[in-house]
Amino acid sequence: MTSNTTGSTPPDDPTPQQRAMPEVNTVTADDITASLKAGFSDFLARPVMSGFFGLFYAVFGILFVWCLVWLGKIWMIIPAVIAFPLVAPFAAAGLYEMSRRLQDGESFSWSEILTVMASQRKREMGWMAFVTLFILWVWFYQFRTVLVIVLKDSSFSDLDGFLNTVFFTPEGWTFLAIGSCVGAFLSAVLFSVTVIGMPILLDREMDFVSAMLTSIRVVTENPVVMLSWAAIISVTMILSLVPAFLGLIFTLPILGHTTWHLYQRAVAPAEE
Repeated sequence: MTSNTTGSTPPDDPTPQQRAMPEVNTVTADDITASLKAGFSDFLARPVMSGFFGLFYAVFGILFVWCLVWLGKIWMIIPAVIAFPLVAPFAAAGLYEMSRRLQDGESFSWSEILTVMASQRKREMGWMAFVTLFILWVWFYQFRTVLVIVLKDSSFSDLDGFLNTVFFTPEGWTFLAIGSCVGAFLSAVLFSVTVIGMPILLDREMDFVSAMLTSIRVVTENPVVMLSWAAIISVTMILSLVPAFLGLIFTLPILGHTTWHLYQRAVAPAEE
């Protein structure tokens, strides 16, 4: 008896087509310089709107630190200040969209940019935010663990006492050394998955895992240049915190716009 399936014609496309991973370019120091110039130009093109994002970020930082002091969680101030620059790529989503539209010669209003930002919660950006928050949770948890293990016999009830213990005692130096090593590793991980991952998710229809892998590829294939960019971001952001976070009004927008242009140089355009 002949099988009913014998000689049947298979479907033309039995499996869904997978999007090819984006092609990663070589990034040089000149790309960073050119991206910084383009980022500064974007800031000057819409300084009030760009500065708004920096101001919002700065006010959030001030309120966050005030809440830690009010709650008596003095020990969280140091990891919070260190972690603060690490969430900048997520906070800069609106700046990426502004740069994209300026680059394409499109006009835009406040409502259009804020709408684009709000719509990201329905896309893969929400999962990237979850990854970011998870890494930050690990950072706070390990900081607290090292604090308890190394400074178990120390007590501090205010910020001055905490800083004196950390910076002027042998136990504090040990604590800083261990915490800095772990923090540097987690910072490198977070930077690697978000520096390109955030802007590419806003720019293209892509799952967050592919976005993170693309971002990691850009960093691993251009380690010196990209880690130099990470150092520039870290130093600039930390210095911006000194004047009561107010330096972020200018530095966050410029760095956000710059990151968009660096992404454009680091990843080949999507195929139509």
